Amino acid sequence: MTLKFEGKQTIVSDVSDIAAKSVSLIAAEYSGLTVGELTELRQTARKEGVVVRVVRNTLAKRALETTEFACIRDKLTGPLVLVFSQEDPGVGARLLKTFSKDHEKLKVTALAMSNQLLPKESLNQLANLPTRLQGISQVMSVMLAPITVLTRTMVAPYTKLVRTVAAIRDQKQSSGLN
Repeated sequence: MTLKFEGKQTIVSDVSDIAAKSVSLIAAEYSGLTVGELTELRQTARKEGVVVRVVRNTLAKRALETTEFACIRDKLTGPLVLVFSQEDPGVGARLLKTFSKDHEKLKVTALAMSNQLLPKESLNQLANLPTRLQGISQVMSVMLAPITVLTRTMVAPYTKLVRTVAAIRDQKQSSGLN
């Protein structure tokens, strides 16, 4: 299907806008997948907040040249699906990791994040990154740990005094001395 110049401009502009709002990009070869399988991938991605686009490589290169994903240009060859993670950098990697378990024909060819081209083997590392809420939770627990230790240390002498007095009371009650 041939696109007119205006159509190509629209696609380039759309992909460029998506890339500008994204934190990570994964390119995967989808050769051999059916239309139904690609639709399933898109539906799952939409639920996760991930944007999936199938774009001609020449248009994708042009769209990405002014974004932080320009480093991936040389890897854009063959039939590719572009997976953009909007907020959480690992959500797209988790999506492709789980989807490729059932659909072995989907093969990750390149990953990009923060102006860096990552090797395709780092998909697992990216997928294992904590989500935003998990990251906040981990930071909060680290920040809370010193306060908890300080509180326990400050309460320890009083707790020890109460236990000692209770032990003396129990000892007097058991010996019959009131």
